[in-house]
Amino acid sequence: MLDHLIKGADLVDGTGAPARKADVGIRDGRIAVVAAAGTVTGAARSTEDADGLVLAPGFVDPHTHYDAQLFWDPYATPSMNHGVTTVVGGNCGFTLAPLRPEDADYTRRMMSKVEGMALAALEEGVDWGWQGFGEYLDALEGRTAVNAGFMVGHCALRRYVMGADAIGGRPTEEQLARMVRLLHEAMDAGAWGLSTTQSSTHSDGDGNPVASRHAGPGELLALSRAVGEHEGTQIEAIVAGCLDQFADAEIELLVDMSVAAGRPLNWNVLTVDAAVPERVPRQLLASERARKAGGRIVALTMPILTPMNMSLGTFCALNLIPGWGEVLGLPVQERIARLRDPAVRAEMLRRADSKEAGVFRRLADFGRYVIGDTYSPRNEGLTGRVVRDIARERGQDPFACLVEICAHDGLRTVLWPMPPDNDPASWALRRETWEHEDVLLGGSDAGAHLDRMCGAPYTTRFLGDCLRGRRLVGLERAVRMLSDDPARLFGLRERGRVVEGHHADLVLFDPERIDAGPATLVHDLPGDSPRLDSRAVGIVSVRVNGVETVRDDRVTGAVPGRVLRSGRDTSTVPTR
Repeated sequence: MLDHLIKGADLVDGTGAPARKADVGIRDGRIAVVAAAGTVTGAARSTEDADGLVLAPGFVDPHTHYDAQLFWDPYATPSMNHGVTTVVGGNCGFTLAPLRPEDADYTRRMMSKVEGMALAALEEGVDWGWQGFGEYLDALEGRTAVNAGFMVGHCALRRYVMGADAIGGRPTEEQLARMVRLLHEAMDAGAWGLSTTQSSTHSDGDGNPVASRHAGPGELLALSRAVGEHEGTQIEAIVAGCLDQFADAEIELLVDMSVAAGRPLNWNVLTVDAAVPERVPRQLLASERARKAGGRIVALTMPILTPMNMSLGTFCALNLIPGWGEVLGLPVQERIARLRDPAVRAEMLRRADSKEAGVFRRLADFGRYVIGDTYSPRNEGLTGRVVRDIARERGQDPFACLVEICAHDGLRTVLWPMPPDNDPASWALRRETWEHEDVLLGGSDAGAHLDRMCGAPYTTRFLGDCLRGRRLVGLERAVRMLSDDPARLFGLRERGRVVEGHHADLVLFDPERIDAGPATLVHDLPGDSPRLDSRAVGIVSVRVNGVETVRDDRVTGAVPGRVLRSGRDTSTVPTR
């Protein structure tokens, strides 16, 4: 007897094959039968009519930071609501394990600063009772609604072995050997491999470059070789050039790491903008050189534009523009005084538009900012208005106008920059870039930057765009890009497709409605901390390992997810 039978769905199975009418039966958490619609006649404990609905494999998000959130939110909201059944965590070199008890506070403050996680939520929502990476995985086992796999973060390895010397120091031979052993232990316990960062934007809670930024090539290659000794492992790496364009030395380092491991290496995120046509070929040069050398480098890129709000009052991407952190780090009243100085503003604008600002140049057109939440009577009626229009009415320069608005709110004003790359030429370039064999959709950062952005709904928004918007790719290919492609990159065993014998990770949706609602601020984190949320539209049902976890955008309360461990749940993906 089947546990559940889905009848007459338009099956898009994840392989890219044309959709077909089918019945799909589930038994013991797996897909037991896939047959032409109306041909399955055996008994089932429950049945649903899916006529007019699309049945697809559950989506795999290759880049999240749900490492902490899963402890207070086993449903990985809003990702699961948008059809994601498997999340990959432990990215960018940041994990909660391995962990010495005395380093818990440092780790919380680092995660709060570098990944925008609410400090109160980290303090109140996580028990921090583990040390080894295996203990961390065990703490999550059996308590999540989604499947979750985790890289082990380089910063955590360094801090565990080197203590405070991890910041600014290089390991001794003995310390490096201990780091390698610790990485081996983590992968023995099921870690998916190594994640690391050398990005200039990543600083800890004290404002210092995070631990892995102090690592030299020898250390990175020693850790990479360790990755290659385990089944079903990967590398995820971030360097400064990920934000704009790689330097030659960065390409060489990434290639050497992939080759040393004999494993794929992925990085986040490839920004596509027709105004900077040289960026995509430069970034994908790393992939071409890796293939020639026997490695593989995969660029993650988002299929939607994910707005990220800004503020002159709290740490955000504006602080990362060269020279801006010195002003935006001042006490509020002193900061306002400096921002009101025309000479200071002129210098800030010059730095923001300079070559050294890299991808942050995108933030320098302040006339294209939209005013979000305001807090002063003097700003009443400005929410939703474009700064350029307000500045024209007031006879002001746009940046000066924006500063005055924010000053009236004590710098609490929420600012939404309009993306500069929402033009037909950029979308055409994205469509072309997606054809590359080493480009993968993803990079949501879900679980991080919670009050700044909401990237989790990229799955439903992309499908809606494919079906009723720009229609850049067909439905079958879009589903494959969200499910089977990432499953194949990570070597997921028996996931990513709707075929007999595979785990029953499934999404049932209405193709006429599939979409994502607008991001709205909610206060539902531990400590009443805020985050941006987005409702799923048109998602009828989500199943993880055969058990329904979402029905009509509401979680069911079931927690059938599994901690996916390397080797057992992933197989090695060849680089050639």
